[in-house]
Amino acid sequence: MGSARTAEAVDAGGLPARVIEELVQRKETLAVAESLTGGLLGATLVDAPGASRAFRGGLIVYATELKAELAGVPDDLLEARGPVDPDVAAALAEGARGRCGADWGLATTGVAGPEPQDGVPVGTVYIAVAGPRTQVRRLEIDGERAAVRSRTVTSALRLVLEMLSETG
Repeated sequence: MGSARTAEAVDAGGLPARVIEELVQRKETLAVAESLTGGLLGATLVDAPGASRAFRGGLIVYATELKAELAGVPDDLLEARGPVDPDVAAALAEGARGRCGADWGLATTGVAGPEPQDGVPVGTVYIAVAGPRTQVRRLEIDGERAAVRSRTVTSALRLVLEMLSETG
């Protein structure tokens, strides 16, 4: 039941449908690489009507080593900085884009809680979009685990919409 409420909160304002509509109009595609959101971003996108016309799929790379193995994040970057880092977020977005054959990649990484991870406070999140250029945004989100994940998805969808409008 908590998942249904989280998905409803994410859909507030119709962001997923707006992302899909914009991509369909542009005849472009999107793929995701998710860490702290654990599939919530992809699930939110596929809830939008017509998602199959623009959403290619994604990678759930919750474990640090999978960020390298599946998404192609450089091992040395992960070893030097850890998984919660702006350059890791950018590499995840590029990895989703490249490995899924999409025009755009969207990535999430961060600490949802309940405890800090490797000295990184709960609510520290990086989202990234890779397309003609790559943009990364750092978020500091207050709240419990579900709220951090839900707000991360909403922020990621807003960022991809911004990027789409800038390149439109």
